[in-house]
Amino acid sequence: MSIETQASVTTSTVADMSFTFASPAEVFYNQSKNVRQVDVPTLSGNIVIPAQSAPLLGVLKPGVVTIFESDGNTKRFFVSSGSIAVHPDSGVQLLAEEATTIENLDMKACQDALVDARRRLESAQDDKEKAEFQIEVDCAEAALRASSSVS
Repeated sequence: MSIETQASVTTSTVADMSFTFASPAEVFYNQSKNVRQVDVPTLSGNIVIPAQSAPLLGVLKPGVVTIFESDGNTKRFFVSSGSIAVHPDSGVQLLAEEATTIENLDMKACQDALVDARRRLESAQDDKEKAEFQIEVDCAEAALRASSSVS
C-alpha cells in the first residue's frame, strides 16, 4: 500500500494527532499534539499515517521513521524494530525496541556492525541462530543505509 505525501500542506488545513514515540531508553514524543504525519517502515511495507487515520496495528522493521511536525519541521529516526498502533481516537503510539536520530548514527560503526553480523550469520550452528543473526544483518544494513542518508 503506497500513499503519496505532500510536504507542502499547510498547518491550517491539516489536523494534528496525539503522538507518542518511545524506546526503553528514551521518550521522543509524549502525546505530542504538534505532529501531522508519521511515515513508518513496517513488515507490510512503508506506510504513511496522517492525522485522523483509521485504526491500525503494525510491526516495525529496521528503518527510518519520518515525523512531520505541524510547524513544518521534519525529524528522522532510525528504529531497529517495534510496533505502531493507531487508536480509534486517531492517537498514534510508536514503540521502538531501539531508536535514535539518524544524525547519531556513525557510518563506520554501522559498517563494522554489518561485517560482524554477517560473520556471525555464516557461523550459525542451527536455524534459531541463523534467524537471530539474520535479524542482526537486516538491522545493520538498514542502519547503514540510514547513516549514509545523513546530509
